[in-house]
Amino acid sequence: MNSLIEQLRNKFTHALTTAFGSAVEGIDPIVVPASNPQFGDYQSNIALSLSKPLRQQPRAIAEQIVQHLDVSGICQTPTIAGPGFINLRLEPAYLEAQLSAIQTDPRLGVESIKTPQRIIVDFSSPNIAKEMHVGHLRSTIIGDSLARILEFQGHDVLRLNHVGDWGTQFGMLIAYLRVTYPSALTTSNALDLGDLVTFYRKAKQRFDGDEEFQETARKEVVKLQSGAEDSRQAWQLLCEQSRREFEVIYDLLDIHLTERGESFYNPLLPDVVKDLEESGLLVEDTGAQCVFLEGFTNKEGQPLPLIVQKSDGGYNYATTDLAAIRYRIEQDRAVRIIYVTDAGQANHFAQVFQVARRAGWLTNEVQVVHVPFGLVQGEDGKKLKTRSGETIRLRDLLDEAIARARADLEARLKDEGREETEEFKTHVAQIIGLSAVKYADLSQNRNSNYIFSFNKMLSLQGNTAPYLLYAYARIQSISRKGNINFDEMGNNIKVLLQEEAELVLGKHLLQLSEVLRELERDLLPNRLCQYLYELSQKFNQFFEQCPVLWSEEPVRTSRLVLCNLTAKTLKLGLSLLGIGVLERM
Repeated sequence: MNSLIEQLRNKFTHALTTAFGSAVEGIDPIVVPASNPQFGDYQSNIALSLSKPLRQQPRAIAEQIVQHLDVSGICQTPTIAGPGFINLRLEPAYLEAQLSAIQTDPRLGVESIKTPQRIIVDFSSPNIAKEMHVGHLRSTIIGDSLARILEFQGHDVLRLNHVGDWGTQFGMLIAYLRVTYPSALTTSNALDLGDLVTFYRKAKQRFDGDEEFQETARKEVVKLQSGAEDSRQAWQLLCEQSRREFEVIYDLLDIHLTERGESFYNPLLPDVVKDLEESGLLVEDTGAQCVFLEGFTNKEGQPLPLIVQKSDGGYNYATTDLAAIRYRIEQDRAVRIIYVTDAGQANHFAQVFQVARRAGWLTNEVQVVHVPFGLVQGEDGKKLKTRSGETIRLRDLLDEAIARARADLEARLKDEGREETEEFKTHVAQIIGLSAVKYADLSQNRNSNYIFSFNKMLSLQGNTAPYLLYAYARIQSISRKGNINFDEMGNNIKVLLQEEAELVLGKHLLQLSEVLRELERDLLPNRLCQYLYELSQKFNQFFEQCPVLWSEEPVRTSRLVLCNLTAKTLKLGLSLLGIGVLERM
């Protein structure tokens, strides 16, 4: 079914055109959830904005809209407040019917998109020969959640991991390993990733201070790019070693990606330069091939160049990103490309998008979106690092989250005098620990920095994963206590919304479609987190005010349906955030 707000917008649009004709054609009726529940559930302020073009008082316009507005069966009689605010209150009978209709629908009334798009989500993107660190956390978690939501909506999503697996650093590393640890270039698993990272740092130090070694490293790059067999084999082994370590983290976080690294686009780079030259965009500047950008200037106020081929004939990140965007449009046939990276890359992508558009690769039929995010900060408000000042390894962060969740669980079990198996404790600690890290990130507006605090994210109170998981587990405990199988309760059970807490919960359950549709547009996962948090709060209020198992029929069964719908909504919503649920905690 269409979301409730879409149905109301359609009703308002019809009323507007009936009342005022072509003068209001295509105007958004501005139907939104009511800012104050005491006035109703939804409101429209369109009458105020039409006052000037229609040359009428807002209240007179509102009266004409209401006269032609048919919301019977959905809302009670519309009311007009103040200068012309139109308020709508939903009919309990309508809510009851909608909840009854979705109780056995696995999609909970959320329609699949009518016109699916081919969408690419580019996220995570670690570098080969380097360990994933806390800086990869946000891209990986946000990107995965956006991909899950778009897939659920029915879009054809390609999840791409644009790993850094090419360039000067490989010549540098291979040259260093040829002397210090040659077996790493010919034998699988000769080094683990931690050792490889150490060698990389030493190679970088030597490269920065030894001109002879710099020349050797550059020759290795040339050998690698020209396809020399021993260099390619060494490069392949280094990539495989890093990839195995990345997969450990991706498996832990339940992240699925298609790797397509920078090396994939390397054969396409000469054609990028050729295309830009033929389109008249390329300008030589001090030996480098550049495109001078519109709207970007240097300190002297002169147009800023985007270098696509260096004076020595080499390429850079911008060239690779241009090749990637061209390939994704022409070969992958994507009509929406989403790049999930830190906010610091905003200018880079704005420049790449501009050049791609001016070259004619990026047309109005394709939408490219940079999804920026802020920093993960320590509790001191500074960039999250180890005590020694190093960037925290992502694996260490996740392991600590699980360990802390295990400690909290064991303390709780002791307080409650409960005995649980080792398997139970291991499973629950992992779900809670990883969920807490994911949810703490996703529940923040991604544009902002956020403070990383294990204590806050593992709390059973507040807007946290454990709070939501506990609400879900609480519903499962109702089923166990009443010896009820929710799946065998039958179809089309009539839902009754007689108490205020039942009405509040029922209305909220029916807003999932609206939230997901908004999220599809603005790509802000914290909207879904907020919805699920408020759902948990409203369920807890309902549970405290409305007895479930001890109520008389048919109220008892109706309330069990509300419990089950809440659990299903929590489970579905959390799954779209990449978070599993627990039957017991």
